[in-house]
Amino acid sequence: MPKTDISKMKFSKVYPLYVQKAERKGRTKQEVDDIICWLTGYDRAGLEKQINIESDFQHFFADAPQMHPNCALIKGVVCGVRVEEVEDPLMRKVRYMDKLIDELARGKAMEKILRKDD
Repeated sequence: MPKTDISKMKFSKVYPLYVQKAERKGRTKQEVDDIICWLTGYDRAGLEKQINIESDFQHFFADAPQMHPNCALIKGVVCGVRVEEVEDPLMRKVRYMDKLIDELARGKAMEKILRKDD
């Protein structure tokens, strides 16, 4: 099976999966949006625009106003890979988002997810 080029994957196709994952665990779309906005610097309107224009991950992150300075504090394993060891910058950003959504789904407090205590 050929390897998927994550840079060409549409964010608008993955976003509902993030929301579903969170909602299955009793969390909200609002919390998912808060996490994505915190990480990327998008405001709600900017996030909605990226979803509506069906931006791929490469453009979603390239157009992001500013990655949060504390994103380097995001550590741990996603899909068997340590986020902090991912060399490709785009893939690392995608894994940061995956990790934060995982933490939300596992019931972690928003203050901890958004690295406010670090």
